[in-house]
Amino acid sequence: QVQLVESGGGLVHAGGSLRLTCVASGRTFSSYAMAWFRQAPGKEREFVAAISWWNSNQDYAAPVKGRFTVSKDNAKNTVYLQMNSLKSEDTAVYYCAAGVSLSASRGAYDYWGQGTQVTVSS
Repeated sequence: QVQLVESGGGLVHAGGSLRLTCVASGRTFSSYAMAWFRQAPGKEREFVAAISWWNSNQDYAAPVKGRFTVSKDNAKNTVYLQMNSLKSEDTAVYYCAAGVSLSASRGAYDYWGQGTQVTVSS
């Protein structure tokens, strides 16, 4: 059974940093892409960043480009999202997802974690 477990969320002041972690288990992810999405209250779930396991290609949403960095540790089946220069508008529940192609579309991802709350106070 595939499991994606996020951690690392919390409360931080604007301008601060957090690192989110997603541990994947239950199958081989070497041919998968891993992504981070977020959902703020009353808003649609939106793409944040993604990375492919096989060639480490990355993609970022415009609002986070230059502030967030996605990375992975193949040996640990773990994906990270380093978030710097956080803003109040980054407040959301952040979800890890796995899919067969690197995409900014929610529909491209088959597996989802339960999410971790990130709150940025201004």
